[in-house]
Amino acid sequence: MQTTEQTRSQLPQLTHARNPGMTLDLDWVASVQANTSAIERRAATLGGRRSVKKDYQAAWLLKAISLIDLTTLAGDDTAGRVQRLCAKARQPVRPDLLAALGMEGLTTGAVCVYHEMVETAVRALEGSGIPVAAVSTGFPAGLSPYRLRIAEIGESVRAGAAEIDIVISRRHVLTGNWQALYDEMAEMRAACGAAHVKAILATGELGTLRNVARASLVCMMAGADFIKTSTGKETVNATLPVTLTMIRCIRDYQDRTGIKVGYKPAGGISKAKDALLYLALMKDELGHPWLQPDLFRFGASSLLGDIERQLEHHLTGHYSAANRHAMG
Repeated sequence: MQTTEQTRSQLPQLTHARNPGMTLDLDWVASVQANTSAIERRAATLGGRRSVKKDYQAAWLLKAISLIDLTTLAGDDTAGRVQRLCAKARQPVRPDLLAALGMEGLTTGAVCVYHEMVETAVRALEGSGIPVAAVSTGFPAGLSPYRLRIAEIGESVRAGAAEIDIVISRRHVLTGNWQALYDEMAEMRAACGAAHVKAILATGELGTLRNVARASLVCMMAGADFIKTSTGKETVNATLPVTLTMIRCIRDYQDRTGIKVGYKPAGGISKAKDALLYLALMKDELGHPWLQPDLFRFGASSLLGDIERQLEHHLTGHYSAANRHAMG
């Protein structure tokens, strides 16, 4: 069992203060709008405008690896699978490839698992500095009894999770009950204690980009350290229009409060070229600080394998079979 100090030592090293939250400002929430057509046009230009090649592309892909929350959230997870995933997090790219690229000490940003696998992951990552993130609060639907959702957070923190990915109650957004969403998020934030909290909005179930924007703002007001697109279990997960909407809310929140909040797109990001688009968008909209693990993460698993294949192609000129870059 992890102590509070051990859990704290696994937290990402911040160059900024955690988000303490603020009083719910309903006037600010009501004023938030989202011009869907303009957002979609901006997102559609990214693929044509941003292209990095050769050594520059390799450098960006190595950066992307350091930002991955390497994830397994399957009903048939076993201790062995989680241990193999943790070994991959410690050594995400074959040593010969890293040596050829002049890199050493590269790890993923975190390992993300269900509560039942937290202690297994913590033991497997001991001494690595890689934090364990636990999905919580009745993930993915968030419809279990409220007291059990709060209790689940505490159980995961006591098991050693340094980060908690909570799911919000979508009904509060769909009915415009912003006070209920704020109160829920604030209590979940408090239950996390020293552990960082990522608020999963399940954007594919919120109906409109305006709802996404307002939910993002309310969760930040209530103290979310990160806002995250999806559980990965919805029909629609992370998209560039949703990302643009959420990170502009992050920018507005920083402009108003001076506090930096992180962003995590999750679900559907499986190709290296997609990771490059997200990194370019983050740099354009929020700047260099949001290209660090304490402010940006990819929620992914298969993404790492494709990045590793791209790095081998960069070095050899040939694409390898996926089984040469197994997850464990």
